[in-house]
Amino acid sequence: MLVIPRQIKAARSLIGWEQHELAVNAGIAISTVRRLEGLIGQISAHVDTIEKIRHAFERAGIEFLGNPNPGVRVMLHRNEARDAEKSDL
Repeated sequence: MLVIPRQIKAARSLIGWEQHELAVNAGIAISTVRRLEGLIGQISAHVDTIEKIRHAFERAGIEFLGNPNPGVRVMLHRNEARDAEKSDL
């Protein structure tokens, strides 16, 4: 569940997206991404906008964690996970 602005920045960081990449992948304006990431507390936006952002991230492998402890995690594809294990050796 996408509930706080910091989740957006954290998710972008996990998959290496810049703000403009999120905007393009979600089909929203970059000014919207900037505004949302600058908020403190709960996200205040249209439900459609939040859903577009959530779906863009989910297609990229991000899972949002909800209350009481909001967060994000990335689900690596098998090849990516195997590559990560090899680089740890």
